[in-house]
Amino acid sequence: MNVRRALCVAAATVAIAGCATPITPVMPAAEEYDPDAYVTPSFTPLVESPPVEPVEPPLPVPSAPAPSRNPSPEPVAALTVAPPVVVVPPPAAEPGEDQQLLTLLADLQRFGTLSNDDIRRELSAATQGFAKQRTDVNRVRLAVLYTLLRTPQDDQRAVQLFDNVAKGPLPATAVRQLAAVLHSQVIERQRAVRDEQQKADSAIQKLEALREMERSLLRDRVRSGGGGGGGGAAGGSGR
Repeated sequence: MNVRRALCVAAATVAIAGCATPITPVMPAAEEYDPDAYVTPSFTPLVESPPVEPVEPPLPVPSAPAPSRNPSPEPVAALTVAPPVVVVPPPAAEPGEDQQLLTLLADLQRFGTLSNDDIRRELSAATQGFAKQRTDVNRVRLAVLYTLLRTPQDDQRAVQLFDNVAKGPLPATAVRQLAAVLHSQVIERQRAVRDEQQKADSAIQKLEALREMERSLLRDRVRSGGGGGGGGAAGGSGR
């Protein structure tokens, strides 16, 4: 039954397709063919439609979780504290030779106005500074303080310090030239002190010689006078 129905449907389809085919016009034989009288049927051009692009389905939106009745506090991210930046100052530049010389001259001028107690305090500070930094400037400063005490031992120490600075290697600096000048001044003062000491010793020796002569004359006078008096007394008693 199904096969028979399918055959009927196929036959009806073929008949409908045959009816749809256009019929070619048949011109009568007695009439002449006029190409202008024949109208060619117009056909509508087929319009090609663009291909249908596949459309991706939208991504599913995740549903938000339902809030809990007792929400726990969200953990707070720990703040990272950067370590403090330590700024190291650049090392101080050492003063130049001219600056050192000016500072030394200012100190020498100031030393001339100090009392003996202040000089001793400055001498102690200069000694400690020279122990830390054995520079020519510290040598000259310490030597000048020794000369202000005006003792033979301190003058000798100053001469040794001045001599160490003045006899340094070349080239000669302004500090070494200053040390050479001060060295010569201290040497001259020592020479003058020795001369004065020699003159004083000579004067003392002359004074001692005069005193010795005076004592000798007194002894001789006593001896001579004592002898004459004794003889006169003896003669009177003989009478």
